[in-house]
Amino acid sequence: MIRAEHFFVRARLVIPVTDADEDFVWGVWVSLSRANFGRLLDLWTTEGRESEPAYFGWLSTTLPAYSESTLRLKSEVHTDVVGTRPHVVLEPTDHPLAVEQRTGITVHRVHEIADRMTR
Repeated sequence: MIRAEHFFVRARLVIPVTDADEDFVWGVWVSLSRANFGRLLDLWTTEGRESEPAYFGWLSTTLPAYSESTLRLKSEVHTDVVGTRPHVVLEPTDHPLAVEQRTGITVHRVHEIADRMTR
């Protein structure tokens, strides 16, 4: 929370890796409305919270692996079981990050992202 005006949650943006047994996961920040942030906090330690409807949010993390800005992509924040960070599902647009989340990436692409992130 910033100055009780802006509300963010740390979440996982999961991308399937089509030729591996594990997914690729970005750790991202997503902004939420005051009401949704309050509800998320109220349920943070509540068993069954994963059945809560998704919260609308704006992706608030710049991911330099993409040439187009990743800031302010429309998203849904889904709570998961207690002890697991929420996960983010992006609006199905033609943004490369949203496309990769829908269609998956290869291990080769994971290596490209890692290389770009370490420059």
